[in-house]
Amino acid sequence: MTNCNAIGYVMSRSKKPKREGASPLGQSQRQLRVGELVRHAVASLLARGEVHDPVIEGHLITVPEVRMSPDLRLATVYVMPLAGRDADEVVAALERNKKYMRGEVAHAVNLKFAPDLRFHIDNRFEEAERIDKLLRSPEVRRDLEKDDE
Repeated sequence: MTNCNAIGYVMSRSKKPKREGASPLGQSQRQLRVGELVRHAVASLLARGEVHDPVIEGHLITVPEVRMSPDLRLATVYVMPLAGRDADEVVAALERNKKYMRGEVAHAVNLKFAPDLRFHIDNRFEEAERIDKLLRSPEVRRDLEKDDE
């Protein structure tokens, strides 16, 4: 009875099973909730004009998504300036001001540690446009008409 392997109880060293509450992106409910709180805090900062930078003040910036790391210490903030103009300059300006923004987010979101902010351009709109263009191409339309027959 002391030898567990003889009985058939073998401990596997496989990866942890997926949690039932995990989202399709693999984020937990807590990551999603905290990400949404950080998104609201960053969007509010930008909307109120509290970040004093000429590049940021000259653009309307949307924050469609924030993804949190599993330990909630890193927040990847996806941003998109209106019409996608000067996106690289906007991200550079946000990176310059991220220390101030991190402090403001820490006051708005009650966490043990203030998450480090990283800014990236949100490319979902471009990707959706590319897929839409592909679906409207003559080759795809021809193939779809074959399936209908």
